[in-house]
Amino acid sequence: MKIIVPMAGRGSRLRPHSLTVPKPLIPVAGQPIVHRLVKDIAKVLKQPIEEIAFVLGDPAWFGDDVVESLKSLAENLGAKASIYRQDKPLGTGHAIMCAEPSLSGPAVIAYADTLIRAEFDLDPAADSVIWTKQVKNPEAYGVVKLNDNQEIVELVEKPESFVSDQAVIGIYYFKDVAVLKGKLQEILDENIMNGGEYQINDGIKRMMADGKVFKTGTVDEWMDCGNKAITIETNQRMLGFLKADGEEQLVATSAKLENSNIIEPCFIGENVVLKDATVGPFVSIGNNTVIENSTIKNSLIQTNSTIKNANLDNAMIGNHVKYDGDFTSISIGDYSVLE
Repeated sequence: MKIIVPMAGRGSRLRPHSLTVPKPLIPVAGQPIVHRLVKDIAKVLKQPIEEIAFVLGDPAWFGDDVVESLKSLAENLGAKASIYRQDKPLGTGHAIMCAEPSLSGPAVIAYADTLIRAEFDLDPAADSVIWTKQVKNPEAYGVVKLNDNQEIVELVEKPESFVSDQAVIGIYYFKDVAVLKGKLQEILDENIMNGGEYQINDGIKRMMADGKVFKTGTVDEWMDCGNKAITIETNQRMLGFLKADGEEQLVATSAKLENSNIIEPCFIGENVVLKDATVGPFVSIGNNTVIENSTIKNSLIQTNSTIKNANLDNAMIGNHVKYDGDFTSISIGDYSVLE
């Protein structure tokens, strides 16, 4: 089994936090988004992962440190890491084709801007599985249309009238991803674009037209990391799941507490210092950050920052930040100073 991860986008909706760190590498509940996604997919698949192919953007943005972290992620799962580049943002289909040498055999394609919780077995009768989540407002999503055999026969983007309540979340399984590769190559050769981009859906639709069987794999939880508010909510939900799972070491043994209190669930990184502070619930704090004379809840704070005299709720603070103030719901990017 292979996992293909297109992740070349800049994550503009998550600015300022994605100005210096690619969005898939922003930690949520103590781990980068893409790391959690890949690990969760591997857990659902319940079979050895042979290769993980990452499609990155400009090397000036996705540099050597990013490449090394992704290679380490793959190696820890017993897989080979392959690194590809998408030089121009030409769509989901184009991004997949940038990994063309890896497009053979069974594979999962997963876009690195979402997190999941799921437990199901892949249908052996299916040529492909599109992972979906039941939603209350399907008109806001791309959804699948099913026939009487519960096979996917059509993909409908933001339907004006009811088609189904199963939204496509951006994770796909292909029994042989080379079939998709062939269809996407046709799309590129014929220069078929939607919204100025080459889309994976156009390749999938051609597979359906050839009679390939598509089934749904429904996830229990689907968590987005699109903007600050949603990312904080995802951090809260993931911390809750980790606590329920009995995950250990959510508070690093090297963290130092002085007259401070942690209200679970929280993630507290290595060498964090809490002095005269109350932290939690639902707070993630990255390595080497100092929190002093502050109360913080429902917030996400990254590494090497110093927070003083703060009363934070639904806040997101980047790396190497210095903050001293009384604002509550703030969003501060890396290397900012507010004193």
